[in-house]
Amino acid sequence: MISVVIPLYNKEHQIAETLRSVLEQTFQDFEVVIVDDGSTDKSAEEALKIRDPRIRLVRQENAGVSAARNRGVEEARFDLVAFLDADDRWKPEYLQTQYDLSRKYPQCGAFACNYEFVYADGSIHPTVIRKLAFEGQDGILDNYFEVASCSHPPLWTSAVMVRKEALLRIGSFPVGIRSGEDLLTWAKLACSCKIAYSKKNVASFISTSSNQPESKAFLRLDNQDPVLKQLLHLKSKHGNNIKHIDDYIIRWYKIQSIIFLETKNRSKARKYAIIAIKNKGNIFIFSIIFLIACMPEFMINFILKLK
Repeated sequence: MISVVIPLYNKEHQIAETLRSVLEQTFQDFEVVIVDDGSTDKSAEEALKIRDPRIRLVRQENAGVSAARNRGVEEARFDLVAFLDADDRWKPEYLQTQYDLSRKYPQCGAFACNYEFVYADGSIHPTVIRKLAFEGQDGILDNYFEVASCSHPPLWTSAVMVRKEALLRIGSFPVGIRSGEDLLTWAKLACSCKIAYSKKNVASFISTSSNQPESKAFLRLDNQDPVLKQLLHLKSKHGNNIKHIDDYIIRWYKIQSIIFLETKNRSKARKYAIIAIKNKGNIFIFSIIFLIACMPEFMINFILKLK
């Protein structure tokens, strides 16, 4: 049995399609825990229109997506917990693929599958996942930080299933961080348990206006230092036992310095570029970021439009 946890906040136009993608799974031995995180629209009502005894709706005051996911984990009746955001979808073989991974790799605490991006214009784009250390369709992702530092995220929330005990052991999802909380959770899992990965593309990230790069950038504006501090703590805690975590942190500096450019925080973009260079980041790349951050705002806007 698998517990499917869906955090729900103001997705009245998407939740029905998301739930249908769950109910149409070839693997049918599951429950669905929907956690309505204080929605102000008709999200809960739309979810309740879909009649299935396996679906449970839990309501709470708005506390953020991490708190909603954690509540779902608390309510979950089964050891295997699969997460699905309320505006994403699974292909019919998703849960079967994840269940097969859990049977094939019982030593693992987390299981991940490949996924695709579906944009508002209907176009579909595959992920770019590099440097997987195994041959064949699936295997152990024992070089998570190496893959994550040069690819799209190999673990993405709507394509991850965890053992409940493994997630609780790391403190579940961090509450109070509005963006990057999922990446931080996967980093902690990668340091504490083995991860099985399937190359099968069985999930779809549905791009909406609320998760476009522009809105994401402003959402992340004041939330990156806590994530960075915890990543640095992981590095100091695990030391040389975790390969390529330095590369992952350098990539984080790069992403954040660009976000600070997008949100017109040029001083912090320069600061992150300098820190990255001091920590052996690519001098050429971060020097360019630093120089761009020294330019007038209209020139930065022009350059960002070109990227």
